[in-house]
Amino acid sequence: MIKHIVFWKLKDHAEGADRATNALKLKALLDSCSDLVPGILKFEAAVAQPGLEATYDIVLYSEFASRAALDAYQNHPEHVKIKPFFGAVREARQCMDYEVQ
Repeated sequence: MIKHIVFWKLKDHAEGADRATNALKLKALLDSCSDLVPGILKFEAAVAQPGLEATYDIVLYSEFASRAALDAYQNHPEHVKIKPFFGAVREARQCMDYEVQ
């Protein structure tokens, strides 16, 4: 199994909207990818919540049955299609993939 975790810090304003609006749009775009390919075991996107510690605005926690499933997700046309928006609104991105036996 491969775990794929990504954090995004968003710009204050981008693409004609503020950070909060873009965070909700980004989450909705991620949610639309939750079942794109076989082998997605868990797929959870969350927006930072007031009153709870967060140094980034959005997180994606996901688990894939195999490296092949993660690769299929990464290269799926629907996932590729949303990447330009992410690039336009993000200030920073952190990612970690790791294998669990």
